[in-house]
Parts: sequence; C-alpha cells; structure tokens
Amino acid sequence: MQRRIFGIETEFGIRFAPRGLGQLSPEEAARVLFRPVVAWGRSSNVFLNNGARLYLDVGSHPEYATAECASLTDLVRQDKAGERLFEDLAEQAEDHLALRGTEGRMHLFKNNVDSAGHSFGSHENYLLSRRAEFSRLVRFLVPFLVSRQLVVGAGRVHPAGCPTAEAMTLEGGSYSFSQRADYVWEAASAATTRSRPLINTRDEPHADASQYRRLHVIVGDSNMSETTLLARAGMTDVVLRMIEDRVRLPDLELKNPGMALRAISHDSSGRGAVELADGRSIGALDLQREFLASARAHLEKEGSPRPEMPYVMDLWERTLDAVESGDASGIDTEIDWAIKKKLLDGAIARGRTDFSDPKIAQLDLAYHDINQHRGLFYLLQRKGRARQWVQESEIRTATEQAPPTRAALRGGFVDAARRAGLDHTVDWVHLKVNQHPGLSHTCQDPFAAQDPAVEESIRQMLASAPSVPGSAMPPV
Repeated sequence: MQRRIFGIETEFGIRFAPRGLGQLSPEEAARVLFRPVVAWGRSSNVFLNNGARLYLDVGSHPEYATAECASLTDLVRQDKAGERLFEDLAEQAEDHLALRGTEGRMHLFKNNVDSAGHSFGSHENYLLSRRAEFSRLVRFLVPFLVSRQLVVGAGRVHPAGCPTAEAMTLEGGSYSFSQRADYVWEAASAATTRSRPLINTRDEPHADASQYRRLHVIVGDSNMSETTLLARAGMTDVVLRMIEDRVRLPDLELKNPGMALRAISHDSSGRGAVELADGRSIGALDLQREFLASARAHLEKEGSPRPEMPYVMDLWERTLDAVESGDASGIDTEIDWAIKKKLLDGAIARGRTDFSDPKIAQLDLAYHDINQHRGLFYLLQRKGRARQWVQESEIRTATEQAPPTRAALRGGFVDAARRAGLDHTVDWVHLKVNQHPGLSHTCQDPFAAQDPAVEESIRQMLASAPSVPGSAMPPV
C-alpha cells in the first residue's frame, strides 16, 4: 500500500485595527508582524524547529506551510500550530506598535477572500507514486474535488449584488458552501494566480523524482474546524489510493469544472445538476455519493492503515445526509460551513435581518479570526459548539516539535544551527551550514526521520553551542 505524506500551505488575511489614528496598510502590518521573524532568521522566509516554513507571500499574505506529515492527526496538529505561531506574532506586533504610540489590534484571518474580492489560498500537498498516471489522476480526481465542498467547504456570506456569482444578486443575499469556488476556473494547469486551477501541475516533488511526484491541490478552503480538515485530507487520501491502485471508478468527467464548482457552491440543496463531458447530468450529492460508495468498498476490501478513517467515513456520509435533508444539526459542531451557518442563522433570527446585513458579513469574517480570545470559532469551541480533535497541549508541542518524518531532521538541524550561531540555508530537501561545507546534506526521503550523517552534524553543532534553550521561534 502506497505511503502518503501530507502538507497544508495556508495564506492568512491581515488587518490592523487602530484604536485611534495610525492606520496601517496590509503591507505595513505584515512588515511589523514579521519583524521578530526577520530579526531571528534574517529573512521573512524561514524554516522552524518544528520543520514548518513561515514566510510572507505575494500580496502581503502571511503564510505557514506545515511540515511533512505521515498521519492525518499530525497534519491537524501542525496546521493549528501555524495559527498559534501567528497569534503569538500578532500579539508581539501589537505590543511593538503600542510602544510607538499606535495602539490597536492585529487581526489575522484564516479565510480565503477579503472585502475587496481578492482571494488567497489553502493549498494541499499529497505525495504520490511516480507510477501513477497523472492524466488519469486528474480525470478522476477533479469531479471529486469539485463536489467535495459539500463536505469540507468553509462557508461564505454573499451580500446582495455580490459580483462573484450571478446567483447572488438576490435582494437578501445568500450563503454558499465554499469561499474559493468563485475564484477557480480550470481543472489543471501550471498557474496558481492567473487562471487558478483546481490542481497545479508543476512537477516539484521535494523528494526523489524517480519515485515520487507531489500533487498540489489549490481549490480547497481554509478550515478552522479540526474535524473538517481531518475529513478534507482523509477523504482525498482514500480517493487518491483508489486512483493509484487503478480501482474501477465511474466516469464522471465534468464538461466545465469551473462552472460546476460555482454552481455546486451556490446550491444549498446539493441536487442541482451539473453537466458531464459525455452529455449526462448529475447532482452534486449523487456525485459525492458515487465516491463515498467506491471508497467504502475499497476500504472494506483493502483496509486502511489510518486509525482516523472510520470517523472520516462516518462524517463524510453524515454530512451528505445533512445536505440532502436540509438538517445540519447532526454535523453543526464538526463541519465548518455548518458550524458557521448555525452561528449566522442565530444572529439573523435575533436581528430580524438577512445575509445582506453588513453585520452578518462581519460575523462571517470574525469566525476566521485566529485569536483564541477574539475569534468567534474559538468562542464556539469553548462553548462546546465546535468539536476538538487534538488537545491544546498537543498543538503547543507541535509549534516546537516536528512530526516523525524528514521534518524531524530539518527541525533538529535548524535548532542546532541557531543555538550554535551558525549561518545556515535550509529548504524542504537541503540542509547546509554556510560556513562549513562539510555540514551539508540532501534528504530525498520524506519518510526518513533518522539519518546518521545529519544527526552527526547536529551533534557537532550542539557541542559548539552555548547553553541556550531553543524554541520554535524566540520572541524578539
């Protein structure tokens, strides 16, 4: 059975809200946010002790890329660790600005669209066998990804006259399953911003290219809910396994994936038909149920090494049932779009308003605020209205400790080099101390958490280091 490595790259929205004068542009806010990062790593693009990458992306979007994870639960821990690291940086930025006389709140939003209609991503990475036929993979995976939003979408408020979807010109506004659906147009291409495909085809495996390739999925919504992220990766993993194993799957190739993506997002019933390439039509729910049935049959026959899969499969089925019945009460603590819609529906009922009310759009945004004291998702979680999959102590550990993959070597190398005060260059595959060419390594196996040569370099660096405790990213 093919082993899998997972990773998530998340771009965050940023906004500084001053208490008086002194407004900052997103560019200025991002520079202040990354001030400790630059002071620590001499760059706004660094790898951390937990094996993850923290950087400032195009458009002044703070971004966190998890370390390589071999388990679904490790992926959840690592993803949430990114939120905690940015939350800590935001608090430091507020303190720094206050000392300069500019008081206010630094908000970071784990969502996918801002008030101006700009979209930013949550990219999934899956390690595949090089033997997998990529054209076949795209053909069978795209219909799954297009309809997957019924289960793992983050939900989005559309005020009246929303320019991104014709269906949203309704006077009372509307609510859709997905945030990214209105901004993705193609099935697959090498672009990421110009045409925004579901799948980026650039062949960059960050591993032995003769054995592996990396599937880069860029259509997904950022998830606040731990269980939604678990389902997102788990569902996709089992579908990829079926494609890699050449399991016989129904031919559900879509005529126009971009149009189908938007149509499904804006149809709360899940029954609206989308057109297949062969001229047939099928509803989104039926599309997902085809994949669910195939996945169940495959797991019953082959089994799964992942202990999370029984829960993932159950949540997948319960969510489709909820969409079909129109009753989300069975999933409204587990699935992002349902958790948020319950919150918004309550506010609408109390205020006797609708989705066109700007206050409802503000609540939508506040749901994605990663600050655990201010964000509405975390308020719901404290009240038991959003399920936790991992403990807070596990998340905090994940901010400093890499999962047991190649990331452990990278994290240990970064920590040792920093403690020793050595200038170093690190990426997903390469580890190098710039002053000492002998302390240079190439790590092609993403599953290898141990390497005697790397471990010897780490021992040498630590032996020369002063006795200073390490941390994932020391405050400055």
